Amino acid sequence: MSGPSSLERHPAKTVSRPEMGLAERIYLVELWRGLAITFRHLFVNLFRHARRALGLGGLPGAVTIQYPEDPAVVAKRARTRHRLLKREDGTPRCVACMMCETVCPAECIHIRAEESPVTQIEKRAKSFEIDLGLCVFCGYCVEACPVDAIRMDTGQVALSTGSREDLLWTMPELLGDKKKEPHPVWPGGESEKRQEPKRG
Repeated sequence: MSGPSSLERHPAKTVSRPEMGLAERIYLVELWRGLAITFRHLFVNLFRHARRALGLGGLPGAVTIQYPEDPAVVAKRARTRHRLLKREDGTPRCVACMMCETVCPAECIHIRAEESPVTQIEKRAKSFEIDLGLCVFCGYCVEACPVDAIRMDTGQVALSTGSREDLLWTMPELLGDKKKEPHPVWPGGESEKRQEPKRG
């Protein structure tokens, strides 16, 4: 004997559409109401900016950020681009435990391990890559890391690039040892790998 269906357990509620009056049907009334809201914001912000400019204080007006010349300030706890940390001797902290790679829901972290020459550390990362084109910036990798080797506190949020290859960050770039240089679009870039369609 089967139980009640999902529709029976959670019955759908019929929602009636509100009746439109004459003002809504004419549409011009609603248009003027929308313009009134827009102009109210304009004049209130203009008044507030004028008061602050004259040194009279009061509430600040709304400000449009002039990006990218004036970038937005992100919160300290915001999850931004990843970085890898180093030990005091300059070697990467990562011990290649694969916790961040395992917990990543987007599967954008790829680590290759090798034996460590230091006897206190069993292994280390030979290569560490993050594909930011796949990353969902969930922060699970930071939470899962047992040695605090990875953080998302660079403050860098502008990650747009000209090709997908530029979104792949390697270990030297994540450590800050090598500056992230854009890959050339031609030759050697993504466009070179695309096959031209055959004509005829």
